[in-house]
Amino acid sequence: MTITVRDLRLDVPADPEGFCRVRHAALPYFLFTPASVAHDITHTHPDAHARKLVAELDGVIVGTAQVGLAHDAPEPGKGYLNVYVDPAYEHRGVGTALRETAERHLTDLGATHLYAWVLDEPRNRAYAEHAGYRPSRSAHFLRLDLTTAALAPLPLPEGVDLRTAADYAADPRPLFLLDAEVTSDEPSDVGAEFTDYEAWLAENWHHPHLDRDLTVVAVVDGRPAAFSVAHTDGAGRYHTAMTGTARAHRGKGLAKLAKTASLHRARAAGCTVAFTGNDTDNGPMLAINKSFGYEICGTEVRHVRDLV
Repeated sequence: MTITVRDLRLDVPADPEGFCRVRHAALPYFLFTPASVAHDITHTHPDAHARKLVAELDGVIVGTAQVGLAHDAPEPGKGYLNVYVDPAYEHRGVGTALRETAERHLTDLGATHLYAWVLDEPRNRAYAEHAGYRPSRSAHFLRLDLTTAALAPLPLPEGVDLRTAADYAADPRPLFLLDAEVTSDEPSDVGAEFTDYEAWLAENWHHPHLDRDLTVVAVVDGRPAAFSVAHTDGAGRYHTAMTGTARAHRGKGLAKLAKTASLHRARAAGCTVAFTGNDTDNGPMLAINKSFGYEICGTEVRHVRDLV
């Protein structure tokens, strides 16, 4: 039994396919396709020094890791490593080999704090803590069956228009400004500040999963006030990448309005299942998703290892 850890190669078609297979087996609540894997490798900001690692066991990809620096965090020195192993190959040292390779990469870059998402299972948490990581925040994964969900339409408030991201194809900067404001207020132990419009275009606006026709924007006085960003994988799976409201318009139900419209569009487009994720302390968004019928299908706990 030989474990080999190396960088994923885009010129080897089996690599992105193997990466997605492992991620779907270990964590089936996210959308991963070979196209999205290739996009992340080629368009992630260079300051992130990002790597996608694969672990092979006797030539078969059985583990993956996403590694890099949180370059857009307000404070420098924060690195991330998210390791996933095919459940059929656990307890063979695959995760440890990936973790140690990722940690060396981040420490060589001068990272002072390492952040890793860990499934909220006793053995996973025990492993993380044994490796020197302490638990921090947590987040739920939620699932909604779009074939049976009762999605009541919401009345359109006076002065509010609904548009889609496709309507901003010629100039998406208004959506960048809204995304930057919403993201800066999102619950997080790392944080993010979107200041580079060109990087946002490359990483987000041109992401292969972004469905501009299903992404709905609530507009007030001609400006985007809230939105629900939709990702799809072409196989009936829909994922809400972000839902949020500008500070000046919060508390008016605009986020729920936008997401309701997006879910209706998704079902009409043939999507059969919807996924999303929420910080466990994000009560307002959890309440909105519960009202749609979303159910919690998994939980992860962020763990931190302090190097200073």
